[in-house]
Amino acid sequence: MADLNITIAGRSYSVAARDGDEAHLRHLESILQKHADTAQRASGGLSAERTLVYLALILADLLDEAERNPPQGVSPVLLDRIADRLEAVAAALEEDAAAA
Repeated sequence: MADLNITIAGRSYSVAARDGDEAHLRHLESILQKHADTAQRASGGLSAERTLVYLALILADLLDEAERNPPQGVSPVLLDRIADRLEAVAAALEEDAAAA
């Protein structure tokens, strides 16, 4: 387990990450950062908590839109994520087999 510092809307947060998930968390951090300015403006910059609530609402709206209007076909990004997860599962299985 690794501790990772991520920055969202100008504030740093320490989060725990499973080994190998650091790159994925950095990717999620970049998604949050992409919408952070909008969330800060919507919250009036009053507090970090209020900014995070607006950020959550923005992301929930995007998720809702994607669920109501799913893209046609399989996204290359999704395929890459599935491949990464499968590789992580394979590595974990290899570690378990080696430990047994």
